[in-house]
Amino acid sequence: MNSPNDAAPVASPDHDAATAMWQAYAEHRGGAGADDADYTVEHFGDTARLADELLDIVLTGRKRATAELVSEFAHRGDPLPRIGSYWIACDSTGAPRIIIRSTALRIGPFGSADAAFAFAEGEDDRTLKSWQREHRRYWERTSAARGAEWSESEDIVFEHFAVVWPPEHAD
Repeated sequence: MNSPNDAAPVASPDHDAATAMWQAYAEHRGGAGADDADYTVEHFGDTARLADELLDIVLTGRKRATAELVSEFAHRGDPLPRIGSYWIACDSTGAPRIIIRSTALRIGPFGSADAAFAFAEGEDDRTLKSWQREHRRYWERTSAARGAEWSESEDIVFEHFAVVWPPEHAD
């Protein structure tokens, strides 16, 4: 059963705290990249509940992949990720929790997702069937929210990642 808080929006990221997290990571690496702003500050999902649920399965080590519509990146004005790029994942309150580094990327349509990717995404029962069901719902909802209609032929960024910071969560 859904509660009224299931659709609560995610708070804006705390960019000052994200910058401090990035600086700590850079110092840990011997200062390398301290001034490099080649990272984004984001959250998983489109609601507070989903942002926290997905972040939790990353923190447990179960989730090491994610998928997003190319059109969603374009709508936000964000560049597509690239192998080696970083993002700071925030929780539903906007607090930065981890730094993620992209390790593999592929662009393709919905039907190109396979069982291995669904398993790496770590959601629900980790099967391709549940991945398809839940992502179809998600992309229909998020596309409608920006005034678009989602199609299974749309390009999707299939991304594998590693958690690199903080040390207690790093791979």
